[in-house]
Amino acid sequence: MTQKNLLEVDWSQIPAPVDDGGAAHLKGLMLPAISLLATDDTSVNLSALPGRTVVFAYPRTGEPGKIGLVDDWDMIPGARGCTPQTCAFRDLFAELKTAGAAQVFGLSTQSNAYQTEMASRLHLPFPVLSDEKLALTRALNLPTMAVAGLILIKRLALVIDDARIKHVFYPVFPPDRNAGDVLDWLKANPVEA
Repeated sequence: MTQKNLLEVDWSQIPAPVDDGGAAHLKGLMLPAISLLATDDTSVNLSALPGRTVVFAYPRTGEPGKIGLVDDWDMIPGARGCTPQTCAFRDLFAELKTAGAAQVFGLSTQSNAYQTEMASRLHLPFPVLSDEKLALTRALNLPTMAVAGLILIKRLALVIDDARIKHVFYPVFPPDRNAGDVLDWLKANPVEA
């Protein structure tokens, strides 16, 4: 299946993910000291970042005009929508920062080289982290799915305060509303002084 337009999606035709409990253990966890390569050529250790950090994770972004990972990608609950989710965080980036997010990151198990191209193509104002070796995914026991022999992170978003997970958005559907939901939560839950 060729992906003609990654942003125009009729969500009523896409199966929604269900809450399988895969993220229920995350709230309150301290992040492990694991460094991940970012699209701005830095190494980021989320556990060392002060203040409030927002991390949104997704299975994998597509590339316009390229063949999808599998023919039935859109029918896998929670698979479709990585680019709309990422673009929504891009579009609300300034508002997220104003609402208290000191840092915003995307996260997937795709390679840094792929993510760097995607970040440039989508004009992202924030870095995307590569967990290609699954170090953070395994350490936090993030919810995953196996597709075409790859381990992919199920879509979620984390609000992290001084290395502790404060809030978890999971499951996320539709993906293009995730950034707005995170923004609403940030406004309702300001950083404690």
